[in-house]
Amino acid sequence: MPNIKSAKKRVLVTSAKTLQNKMFKSSCKTTVKKYEAALASGDRAAAEAAYKNAVQKIDKAVAKGLMHKNTAARRKSSFTTRLNQMA
Repeated sequence: MPNIKSAKKRVLVTSAKTLQNKMFKSSCKTTVKKYEAALASGDRAAAEAAYKNAVQKIDKAVAKGLMHKNTAARRKSSFTTRLNQMA
């Protein structure tokens, strides 16, 4: 445990940021699972809506620095390919 005041603050700030990052990552995973469930159900309209939400979440994750841009591009490409194969 730190003794210096600024180090104590850094511990608190880091724990708060870690919690926010975990919450956002969890919501990203949930959105992706909803998209995959919509694909599995075969409902094109629901899949398109879920696709839009999933892509937005992934873009926000990149902007926040929680996901690498190439990883995001790969996932979005995969999502698009699977959505287009439904037709």
